[in-house]
Amino acid sequence: MNRSWITLIALFFVLSACNHSDDKKTTLHLAHSLNTQHPVHLGMIRMGELLDEYSKGKMSLKIYPNQQLGSEREALELVQIGSIAMTKVSSGTIENFVPELRVYNLPYLFRDDEHIDKVLNGEIGRELLLAGEDYFLRGLTYYDAGQRSFYTKDRPILTPDDLKGLKIRVMESQMAMNLVRGMDGSPTPISWGELYTALQQGVVDGAENNPPSYESSRHYEVAKYYSLDEHTMIPDMLIISTMQWNKLNTQQQEWLQMAADSSARYQRQIWAEAEEKALEVVRAAGVEVIYPDKQPFIDKTAPIYEQYKESDPEFYQLIQRIKNTH
Repeated sequence: MNRSWITLIALFFVLSACNHSDDKKTTLHLAHSLNTQHPVHLGMIRMGELLDEYSKGKMSLKIYPNQQLGSEREALELVQIGSIAMTKVSSGTIENFVPELRVYNLPYLFRDDEHIDKVLNGEIGRELLLAGEDYFLRGLTYYDAGQRSFYTKDRPILTPDDLKGLKIRVMESQMAMNLVRGMDGSPTPISWGELYTALQQGVVDGAENNPPSYESSRHYEVAKYYSLDEHTMIPDMLIISTMQWNKLNTQQQEWLQMAADSSARYQRQIWAEAEEKALEVVRAAGVEVIYPDKQPFIDKTAPIYEQYKESDPEFYQLIQRIKNTH
Protein backbone atom coordinates (compact mmCIF):
# COMPACT_ATOMS: atom_id res chain seq x y z
CA MET A 1 0.00 0.00 0.00
CA ASN A 2 1.54 3.34 -1.00
CA ARG A 3 1.93 6.30 1.29
CA SER A 4 -0.88 8.36 -0.23
CA TRP A 5 -3.44 5.66 0.46
CA ILE A 6 -2.21 5.27 4.04
CA THR A 7 -2.81 8.99 4.44
CA LEU A 8 -6.29 8.71 2.94
CA ILE A 9 -7.28 5.91 5.28
CA ALA A 10 -5.92 7.78 8.31
CA LEU A 11 -7.89 10.87 7.32
CA PHE A 12 -10.98 8.73 6.86
CA PHE A 13 -11.00 7.65 10.49
CA VAL A 14 -9.98 11.04 11.91
CA LEU A 15 -12.51 13.08 9.97
CA SER A 16 -15.34 10.57 10.28
CA ALA A 17 -14.97 10.85 14.03
CA CYS A 18 -15.20 14.64 13.75
CA ASN A 19 -18.40 14.41 11.74
CA HIS A 20 -20.18 12.48 14.47
CA SER A 21 -18.75 14.13 17.55
CA ASP A 22 -22.00 16.00 18.27
CA ASP A 23 -25.29 14.23 17.55
CA LYS A 24 -27.23 17.49 17.79
CA LYS A 25 -25.25 19.31 15.13
CA THR A 26 -24.11 18.10 11.72
CA THR A 27 -20.73 19.44 10.62
CA LEU A 28 -19.70 18.99 7.00
CA HIS A 29 -16.00 19.15 6.12
CA LEU A 30 -15.00 20.86 2.86
CA ALA A 31 -11.43 20.80 1.49
CA HIS A 32 -10.04 22.76 -1.44
CA SER A 33 -6.76 24.01 -2.90
CA LEU A 34 -7.32 27.79 -3.09
CA ASN A 35 -6.07 30.43 -0.66
CA THR A 36 -8.36 32.32 1.66
CA GLN A 37 -8.43 35.51 -0.45
CA HIS A 38 -9.75 33.80 -3.57
CA PRO A 39 -13.34 34.74 -4.54
CA VAL A 40 -14.33 31.07 -4.77
CA HIS A 41 -13.20 30.56 -1.16
CA LEU A 42 -15.20 33.62 -0.17
CA GLY A 43 -18.21 32.05 -1.87
CA MET A 44 -17.79 28.94 0.27
CA ILE A 45 -17.47 31.05 3.41
CA ARG A 46 -20.80 32.61 2.46
CA MET A 47 -22.29 29.13 2.02
CA GLY A 48 -21.26 28.23 5.56
CA GLU A 49 -22.89 31.36 6.93
CA LEU A 50 -26.09 30.65 5.04
CA LEU A 51 -26.14 26.98 6.08
CA ASP A 52 -25.92 28.03 9.73
CA GLU A 53 -28.67 30.58 9.16
CA TYR A 54 -31.07 28.29 7.28
CA SER A 55 -30.63 25.42 9.73
CA LYS A 56 -30.76 27.67 12.80
CA GLY A 57 -27.42 26.32 13.95
CA LYS A 58 -28.19 22.64 13.36
CA MET A 59 -25.68 22.39 10.48
CA SER A 60 -22.28 23.93 9.95
CA LEU A 61 -19.46 23.90 7.42
CA LYS A 62 -15.77 23.51 8.29
CA ILE A 63 -13.48 24.57 5.45
CA TYR A 64 -9.89 23.41 4.88
CA PRO A 65 -8.28 25.73 2.25
CA ASN A 66 -4.74 25.83 0.84
CA GLN A 67 -4.45 22.08 0.15
CA GLN A 68 -4.50 21.31 3.87
CA LEU A 69 -5.94 17.87 3.07
CA GLY A 70 -4.08 17.35 -0.17
CA SER A 71 -4.17 18.39 -3.79
CA GLU A 72 -7.39 18.95 -5.73
CA ARG A 73 -7.35 15.37 -6.99
CA GLU A 74 -6.57 13.96 -3.54
CA ALA A 75 -9.42 15.95 -1.97
CA LEU A 76 -11.75 14.60 -4.64
CA GLU A 77 -10.64 11.05 -3.81
CA LEU A 78 -11.35 11.70 -0.13
CA VAL A 79 -14.84 12.86 -1.04
CA GLN A 80 -15.37 9.85 -3.28
CA ILE A 81 -14.67 7.42 -0.44
CA GLY A 82 -16.66 9.49 2.05
CA SER A 83 -13.78 10.57 4.28
CA ILE A 84 -14.76 14.21 3.90
CA ALA A 85 -18.11 15.53 2.80
CA MET A 86 -17.29 18.11 0.16
CA THR A 87 -14.72 19.71 -2.08
CA LYS A 88 -14.44 22.43 -4.68
CA VAL A 89 -12.93 21.12 -7.86
CA SER A 90 -12.32 22.43 -11.34
CA SER A 91 -14.24 20.47 -13.91
CA GLY A 92 -10.82 20.07 -15.53
CA THR A 93 -9.81 17.74 -12.71
CA ILE A 94 -13.11 15.92 -12.23
CA GLU A 95 -13.16 14.82 -15.88
CA ASN A 96 -10.83 12.01 -14.77
CA PHE A 97 -13.65 10.72 -12.54
CA VAL A 98 -16.74 11.70 -14.55
CA PRO A 99 -16.04 11.51 -18.31
CA GLU A 100 -19.04 13.61 -19.37
CA LEU A 101 -17.61 16.63 -17.57
CA ARG A 102 -14.66 16.85 -19.94
CA VAL A 103 -17.00 18.80 -22.22
CA TYR A 104 -16.47 21.92 -20.09
CA ASN A 105 -12.75 21.81 -20.86
CA LEU A 106 -13.11 22.20 -24.62
CA PRO A 107 -11.52 25.39 -25.99
CA TYR A 108 -13.85 28.21 -27.02
CA LEU A 109 -16.94 26.13 -26.25
CA PHE A 110 -18.83 29.10 -24.81
CA ARG A 111 -19.51 32.25 -26.80
CA ASP A 112 -19.65 34.61 -23.82
CA ASP A 113 -20.76 34.95 -20.19
CA GLU A 114 -24.44 34.88 -21.12
CA HIS A 115 -24.00 31.59 -22.99
CA ILE A 116 -22.23 29.81 -20.15
CA ASP A 117 -24.80 31.08 -17.64
CA LYS A 118 -27.65 29.67 -19.72
CA VAL A 119 -25.91 26.29 -20.01
CA LEU A 120 -24.88 25.94 -16.37
CA ASN A 121 -28.20 27.16 -14.98
CA GLY A 122 -30.29 25.21 -17.46
CA GLU A 123 -31.13 21.59 -18.18
CA ILE A 124 -27.65 20.63 -19.39
CA GLY A 125 -25.93 22.11 -16.36
CA ARG A 126 -28.25 20.27 -13.97
CA GLU A 127 -27.74 16.99 -15.82
CA LEU A 128 -23.97 17.31 -15.59
CA LEU A 129 -24.04 18.18 -11.88
CA LEU A 130 -25.60 14.76 -11.28
CA ALA A 131 -23.53 12.87 -13.86
CA GLY A 132 -21.06 11.74 -11.20
CA GLU A 133 -23.54 10.04 -8.87
CA ASP A 134 -22.53 6.59 -10.16
CA TYR A 135 -19.01 7.49 -9.02
CA PHE A 136 -20.22 8.68 -5.55
CA LEU A 137 -19.82 12.35 -6.52
CA ARG A 138 -22.84 14.66 -6.58
CA GLY A 139 -22.57 18.22 -7.85
CA LEU A 140 -24.35 20.88 -5.80
CA THR A 141 -23.62 24.05 -7.78
CA TYR A 142 -21.15 25.83 -10.05
CA TYR A 143 -18.86 28.69 -9.08
CA ASP A 144 -17.66 31.21 -11.64
CA ALA A 145 -14.04 30.63 -12.57
CA GLY A 146 -13.84 33.11 -15.45
CA GLN A 147 -11.69 32.55 -18.51
CA ARG A 148 -8.35 30.79 -18.52
CA SER A 149 -5.40 32.33 -20.38
CA PHE A 150 -1.68 31.66 -20.77
CA TYR A 151 1.06 33.24 -18.68
CA THR A 152 4.74 32.72 -19.38
CA LYS A 153 8.20 33.51 -18.06
CA ASP A 154 10.44 34.39 -20.99
CA ARG A 155 8.27 35.55 -23.87
CA PRO A 156 4.69 36.65 -24.50
CA ILE A 157 2.12 34.50 -26.29
CA LEU A 158 0.85 36.57 -29.21
CA THR A 159 -0.19 33.74 -31.52
CA PRO A 160 -0.61 29.96 -31.12
CA ASP A 161 2.79 29.49 -32.75
CA ASP A 162 4.44 31.17 -29.76
CA LEU A 163 3.56 28.13 -27.65
CA LYS A 164 5.66 25.83 -29.80
CA GLY A 165 8.13 23.91 -27.66
CA LEU A 166 7.08 25.54 -24.38
CA LYS A 167 6.42 23.43 -21.30
CA ILE A 168 3.02 24.61 -20.04
CA ARG A 169 1.59 23.52 -16.72
CA VAL A 170 -1.91 22.10 -17.07
CA MET A 171 -4.39 20.43 -14.74
CA GLU A 172 -4.57 16.64 -14.73
CA SER A 173 -6.97 16.87 -17.65
CA GLN A 174 -6.70 15.11 -20.98
CA MET A 175 -8.60 17.97 -22.59
CA ALA A 176 -6.13 20.52 -21.23
CA MET A 177 -3.24 18.44 -22.53
CA ASN A 178 -4.90 18.14 -25.95
CA LEU A 179 -5.31 21.92 -26.04
CA VAL A 180 -1.62 22.62 -25.42
CA ARG A 181 -0.50 19.84 -27.78
CA GLY A 182 -2.80 21.27 -30.43
CA MET A 183 -0.71 24.44 -30.29
CA ASP A 184 2.55 22.45 -30.43
CA GLY A 185 3.34 23.06 -26.77
CA SER A 186 4.36 20.47 -24.20
CA PRO A 187 1.64 20.00 -21.54
CA THR A 188 3.01 19.30 -18.05
CA PRO A 189 0.56 18.30 -15.30
CA ILE A 190 1.69 19.73 -11.95
CA SER A 191 -0.18 20.21 -8.67
CA TRP A 192 -1.41 23.78 -8.16
CA GLY A 193 0.45 24.00 -4.86
CA GLU A 194 3.75 23.11 -6.52
CA LEU A 195 3.41 25.44 -9.50
CA TYR A 196 5.08 28.57 -8.09
CA THR A 197 8.30 26.65 -7.43
CA ALA A 198 8.06 24.87 -10.79
CA LEU A 199 7.87 28.25 -12.57
CA GLN A 200 10.65 29.69 -10.43
CA GLN A 201 12.99 26.77 -11.11
CA GLY A 202 12.19 26.51 -14.81
CA VAL A 203 10.50 23.12 -14.61
CA VAL A 204 7.81 24.71 -16.77
CA ASP A 205 7.89 27.79 -19.02
CA GLY A 206 4.38 28.90 -18.23
CA ALA A 207 0.87 27.96 -17.15
CA GLU A 208 -2.73 29.00 -17.72
CA ASN A 209 -5.46 30.22 -15.42
CA ASN A 210 -7.91 33.02 -14.70
CA PRO A 211 -6.79 36.46 -13.43
CA PRO A 212 -7.76 36.05 -9.74
CA SER A 213 -5.90 32.72 -9.52
CA TYR A 214 -2.86 34.14 -11.34
CA GLU A 215 -2.78 37.09 -8.93
CA SER A 216 -3.68 35.41 -5.63
CA SER A 217 -1.13 32.62 -6.21
CA ARG A 218 1.53 35.30 -6.86
CA HIS A 219 2.57 33.48 -10.02
CA TYR A 220 2.94 36.92 -11.60
CA GLU A 221 6.15 37.31 -9.60
CA VAL A 222 7.85 34.64 -11.72
CA ALA A 223 5.81 34.72 -14.96
CA LYS A 224 5.34 38.31 -16.09
CA TYR A 225 3.67 37.85 -19.49
CA TYR A 226 -0.10 37.33 -19.34
CA SER A 227 -1.80 36.77 -22.70
CA LEU A 228 -5.58 36.98 -22.44
CA ASP A 229 -6.46 34.53 -25.20
CA GLU A 230 -9.29 33.24 -22.94
CA HIS A 231 -9.18 29.76 -24.42
CA THR A 232 -11.51 28.10 -21.90
CA MET A 233 -14.31 29.03 -19.51
CA ILE A 234 -14.11 26.11 -17.08
CA PRO A 235 -16.51 26.34 -14.14
CA ASP A 236 -15.58 25.29 -10.64
CA MET A 237 -17.90 22.69 -9.15
CA LEU A 238 -18.96 22.17 -5.56
CA ILE A 239 -19.07 18.41 -5.00
CA ILE A 240 -20.50 16.35 -2.13
CA SER A 241 -19.95 12.65 -1.49
CA THR A 242 -23.13 10.73 -2.25
CA MET A 243 -22.45 8.74 0.92
CA GLN A 244 -22.55 11.95 2.95
CA TRP A 245 -25.52 13.33 0.99
CA ASN A 246 -27.56 10.20 1.63
CA LYS A 247 -26.88 10.45 5.37
CA LEU A 248 -28.69 13.79 5.43
CA ASN A 249 -32.45 13.89 5.85
CA THR A 250 -34.64 15.70 3.33
CA GLN A 251 -34.68 18.92 5.36
CA GLN A 252 -30.90 18.94 5.73
CA GLN A 253 -30.46 18.34 2.01
CA GLU A 254 -32.78 21.25 1.29
CA TRP A 255 -30.85 23.58 3.62
CA LEU A 256 -27.54 22.59 2.06
CA GLN A 257 -28.77 22.99 -1.53
CA MET A 258 -30.29 26.39 -0.74
CA ALA A 259 -27.03 27.54 0.86
CA ALA A 260 -24.98 26.29 -2.10
CA ASP A 261 -27.24 27.96 -4.68
CA SER A 262 -27.29 31.27 -2.80
CA SER A 263 -23.52 31.21 -2.32
CA ALA A 264 -23.05 30.69 -6.06
CA ARG A 265 -25.11 33.79 -6.83
CA TYR A 266 -23.06 35.77 -4.32
CA GLN A 267 -19.79 34.44 -5.73
CA ARG A 268 -20.73 35.41 -9.28
CA GLN A 269 -21.35 38.97 -8.07
CA ILE A 270 -17.89 39.32 -6.55
CA TRP A 271 -16.05 37.53 -9.38
CA ALA A 272 -16.07 40.40 -11.91
CA GLU A 273 -14.71 42.79 -9.29
CA ALA A 274 -12.02 40.26 -8.35
CA GLU A 275 -10.95 39.92 -12.00
CA GLU A 276 -10.63 43.68 -12.44
CA LYS A 277 -8.69 44.07 -9.20
CA ALA A 278 -6.36 41.17 -10.08
CA LEU A 279 -5.41 42.74 -13.41
CA GLU A 280 -4.73 46.06 -11.68
CA VAL A 281 -2.44 44.35 -9.16
CA VAL A 282 -0.42 42.42 -11.73
CA ARG A 283 -0.03 45.44 -14.01
CA ALA A 284 1.26 47.47 -11.05
CA ALA A 285 3.75 44.67 -10.40
CA GLY A 286 5.19 45.00 -13.92
CA VAL A 287 3.26 42.28 -15.74
CA GLU A 288 2.74 42.81 -19.45
CA VAL A 289 -0.95 42.06 -20.07
CA ILE A 290 -1.52 41.18 -23.73
CA TYR A 291 -4.79 40.98 -25.67
CA PRO A 292 -3.99 38.75 -28.66
CA ASP A 293 -6.31 38.17 -31.60
CA LYS A 294 -8.36 35.14 -30.53
CA GLN A 295 -9.29 33.92 -34.00
CA PRO A 296 -5.97 32.15 -34.72
CA PHE A 297 -6.35 30.31 -31.39
CA ILE A 298 -9.92 29.33 -32.27
CA ASP A 299 -8.82 28.08 -35.70
CA LYS A 300 -5.86 26.16 -34.27
CA THR A 301 -8.01 24.28 -31.76
CA ALA A 302 -10.97 23.55 -34.07
CA PRO A 303 -9.74 20.01 -34.99
CA ILE A 304 -10.18 18.96 -31.35
CA TYR A 305 -13.95 19.03 -31.91
CA GLU A 306 -14.02 17.08 -35.13
CA GLN A 307 -12.35 14.01 -33.68
CA TYR A 308 -15.45 13.28 -31.59
CA LYS A 309 -17.87 13.20 -34.51
CA GLU A 310 -16.75 9.66 -35.38
CA SER A 311 -15.02 8.43 -32.22
CA ASP A 312 -17.67 9.43 -29.66
CA PRO A 313 -21.00 10.44 -31.25
CA GLU A 314 -22.81 10.69 -27.90
CA PHE A 315 -20.22 13.14 -26.58
CA TYR A 316 -20.34 15.06 -29.88
CA GLN A 317 -24.11 15.35 -29.47
CA LEU A 318 -23.60 16.88 -26.00
CA ILE A 319 -21.21 19.39 -27.54
CA GLN A 320 -23.82 20.35 -30.13
CA ARG A 321 -26.51 20.73 -27.46
CA ILE A 322 -24.27 23.21 -25.65
CA LYS A 323 -23.34 25.11 -28.80
CA ASN A 324 -27.00 25.35 -29.79
CA THR A 325 -28.10 26.79 -26.42
CA HIS A 326 -29.41 30.33 -26.86
